[in-house]
Amino acid sequence: MTEQTDKMSLEQDLQISAKLAEAAYQALDDKLGQDIRILDIHHISILADYFLIAHGNNPNHVHALIDEVQDRLAELGCESKNVEGYQEGSWVLIDFGRIIVHVFSKEARLFYHLERIWSDGVTVDPKDLTIRKTQV
Repeated sequence: MTEQTDKMSLEQDLQISAKLAEAAYQALDDKLGQDIRILDIHHISILADYFLIAHGNNPNHVHALIDEVQDRLAELGCESKNVEGYQEGSWVLIDFGRIIVHVFSKEARLFYHLERIWSDGVTVDPKDLTIRKTQV
């Protein structure tokens, strides 16, 4: 492949990731997820292109947030590759490959503070995801 083809392929991959991140954000927002953050980590990690971080008010709320994200992304044909921590409900991680969604209890979020650990990532406004999806 040529360098230009590689750049186009990367941009198309990032557009798909942006679409998934936007859907996950909307799912979290619709279920009243708290302090939802989107981090673009594609320049600093091979784990994923985006992290979404939010917290719920109690274990039932955390479960509702996780379930909604999984349902919403399944509608787009994207199934989770792995889910960790669902039973405990204090920190649930859903790996969709291109995006990873972290939903915490408020206490666990304050303790782990992923935003600090991944501070080299770029905080993204949800509106910017829409812009990225439409660019080619």
